[in-house]
Amino acid sequence: MRKWLNTFLEFFYFDFIKKFIELQTFKYLICGSTTVLVDLICYNIAYYYWFEKMPIVVMHTTIGAHIAAFIVSFCISFPTGFFFNKFIVFTTSELRGLHQLFRYGLSVITSLGLSYVFLKICVEVICLEPTLSKFITTVLVAINSYFMQQYFTFKVKTIS
Repeated sequence: MRKWLNTFLEFFYFDFIKKFIELQTFKYLICGSTTVLVDLICYNIAYYYWFEKMPIVVMHTTIGAHIAAFIVSFCISFPTGFFFNKFIVFTTSELRGLHQLFRYGLSVITSLGLSYVFLKICVEVICLEPTLSKFITTVLVAINSYFMQQYFTFKVKTIS
């Protein structure tokens, strides 16, 4: 499947695109966009249909529907994102798989924290609609995530 996905993505890496971005960045944009799409679909299903925009109570703590939906979408997008990054985008990393998973987990915890803070600010302080807030949050966190994945999680050793 990995070979098929790489071949499929490289087919769409046209000459005019090559002038502007490297293959790895192109793959990251496509795989990241796919992961974001999966995340947004899961978020919307959870927010509008599972939680029906109503807060939920878990162990005497009230959690807003937007945060509960965020947790659900995270549980699906985490393994999806790791798969794409490890097997499609950052294939030259020589780090062991468990080491990459640990580092990916650390970078995701950072992204999770940023997402939580941005989502709380957008929905509860700025009073933006939750889906728009999730989109804005996702864009900001994706930029941070790209650099963390490239220079930390799937770091490639350079010979000096």
